[in-house]
Parts: sequence; C-alpha cells; structure tokens
Amino acid sequence: MAQRTALITGASAGIGAAFAEVFAANGFDLVLTARREDRLSAVAARLRERHGRRVDVVVIDHSEPPAAERLCAELDARRITVDALVNNAGYGVPGLYANVPWATQQTMLQVMVVGVAELTRRLWPGMLERGYGRVINVASLAGLVPAPAGHTLYGATKAFLIKFSEALAQEGRPHGVHVTAVCPGFTRSEFHDVTGTREQMKGMPSWMWLDAATVAQQGYDAVMAGEPMRITGRVNKAVALAVRYVPQWLVRIVSGRMAKSYRKT
Repeated sequence: MAQRTALITGASAGIGAAFAEVFAANGFDLVLTARREDRLSAVAARLRERHGRRVDVVVIDHSEPPAAERLCAELDARRITVDALVNNAGYGVPGLYANVPWATQQTMLQVMVVGVAELTRRLWPGMLERGYGRVINVASLAGLVPAPAGHTLYGATKAFLIKFSEALAQEGRPHGVHVTAVCPGFTRSEFHDVTGTREQMKGMPSWMWLDAATVAQQGYDAVMAGEPMRITGRVNKAVALAVRYVPQWLVRIVSGRMAKSYRKT
C-alpha cells in the first residue's frame, strides 16, 4: 500500500496536535500547519522522534484569504499528495455581536467557514480520483445545541461544518472517501486562553471535560469507520440527545443560564 499523508491545520497545540499524534501512530506521514512556527516545529520534532514518520511543516495564517491556494501550491512544490485532511484551525470570538467589530467576525468566518470549504474543495477531486480519502472537520457540540448570547457566530460556524460534512460524506462514500464532523464539548486545550474565558471556565465540573487526545482518537476511529458525525464523550452525547427531546423553550432557558457562567458578553 502506498504511504499515506495527513494534512492537519491548527496543529501547533490542543486538538490539532493530538490528531497529529494519532495519525502518526497509525502510520501516516504528516503535514502540519499553523501560525506559530516555534510551536509547530516542536510538535513536528517530537512526532519524528516518537514515530519515525516524515513530518512537513508549513507556517501559514488561515485567516488570510489566499491561504488555501498558497498551501496547496506549497504541497505541489514538495510533491506531497494529501490522503487525509483534518480541518482543525479555529477559535471563538467572545462578546455580543453588536460589540465586536465586523472585521473581527469576518476573519473568524474566513478561518472556520470559507477557508475550510476552499481547502477541502482543492483537495477533494484528488481523493475521489484515487479512490481513497479521509476528511475530518472539527466541529463542536455548540453546533447541535441552542446558541446563547455571546460568541455569536461560533455555534453557527460549527453547525455549518456539521451539515457540510454530512453532505460531503454522501458524495464521497461511493468513491471510498470518508468525511466526519467531530463534535467535542469542553476540551482541555488552549481554546479558552485564546478567547480570554479561562477564569469563567474554572467553575465547570471536571466530569464535563475531555482531554484532546481522547477527542482525536475518537475522531480518527469515526472517520475510518465512515461515520458522518461523532459526538465525543458520553456526557456530550447525552446533552445532544436531550436537546432533541426536551421542549426547546426549556432548553433555551437552561442553556442561556449555563452560558452566563462561561461566556463573555
């Protein structure tokens, strides 16, 4: 079998770095992207030493509109064929919609919606032609539950990734290409440091959290099994199930009250 290569965006820490570990442990060579060259290089060096895989690093800012085109040009220059894609780069923007400048919101949409769709589209035809491909879109439980005030576009972007993945999964299945939306809940990573909500999160009970390695392993298992969506963790699965059957007015009230403890508005 030809050597497979996985491209992972936002791979310098957290869930992205955990996915890199899982793919390397399963025999994939890697291409890792992020903005922070020092962190990215450290992750790459660790994976080379631990797993003996080829690990390429591409420093790129996915908030820039030409990022997907530049990344694919770099892959071509290095003669790298991507067999698996993990769209992990992302973040949240805290605050009420009216209080956050549009430029800030637009940048987030570029990273989490437009950039994901474009990069996937550029790599998708090759996967179909070769009869093999794996695409993981890191979504969130936030895309499945009612959205409270604050982080206004975050849940919307994650809902997009879920529906995008479901449709692509149907298109790719006849060609041996699997697509999965991975939907974690609260995950131990740098996410809340970046959004400035770490202090608010300290009050959340420990049983609501998963570590990044568990999320990545479950996501990998899901895409290899051809599951269009995987909600990670028993607690998150219970929450997702509850919001489908509990009256929506009650869900919105509970969700809004809980969100006040961990969301900046």
